[in-house]
Amino acid sequence: MGTVLCSDLGKRAMGDYTNMSSYYDVIMTSGYYDYKQIVDDLDRHGPFTNILEIGCGTGLILEEFGRRNSAARITGIDLTEAMLNQARNRLKAFPSITLSRQDVVDLSLTEQYDAAFSYGGVWYFVVDGENEPFMVSHIPGAAENRTGLRKLAERIASGGMLLLGIQGPHFDYEKQISNGMIYAQEVAPHDYGFKKHYYLIDQGRKVMAQTIDYRTYSWAQTLELLGELGFAFVPQSDGAAKFLAFRKA
Repeated sequence: MGTVLCSDLGKRAMGDYTNMSSYYDVIMTSGYYDYKQIVDDLDRHGPFTNILEIGCGTGLILEEFGRRNSAARITGIDLTEAMLNQARNRLKAFPSITLSRQDVVDLSLTEQYDAAFSYGGVWYFVVDGENEPFMVSHIPGAAENRTGLRKLAERIASGGMLLLGIQGPHFDYEKQISNGMIYAQEVAPHDYGFKKHYYLIDQGRKVMAQTIDYRTYSWAQTLELLGELGFAFVPQSDGAAKFLAFRKA
């Protein structure tokens, strides 16, 4: 599996999850995400022959997707080398999966993909009841978001899909996870989005702390931004959908 080093611009542009990487799997697999349902929804939009995951983390989605889609060529990119090291170990039995350290703001991929997806990665949507969805980005800068989306759009073939994951509203909470530690998060709004503080507490001692700065886009802003890049929203009737879908002209 090849490794492409990201640029310094990429390191400044979006959140790096190095602090969380050692605990990421135990947090995510303690009820944070349902990976089988995520891949169920990916498969519903397929089949795909060449697919890209943006922000693949430790490879939890790619493991499930690769197990079901052994004939597909699959690429996963992430900014955080510590996460990718875990993904490489997890996915070493999947020769069709290639991993690369990249930042979408400085993307250097050369292939054309028939789909790209992100679930809690670089971009995703928050859906809260009857309110309009809004897009959340791990990239705090407006100019960098446009650059990253443009570079990504260049890598998606005509007629291809951009699938961005759906999450519920963010709020402060804490819960015990499977290793007995307490996972906690705190959300604080700011002018262009919000900050999210993540903590892991073991017997009263904070063993992990991570802060990510997010930018948000209203539904109208999102449609305009993606429309400029040739993407049109694809409405879905399935209320259990895990992704909002956009098709490139």
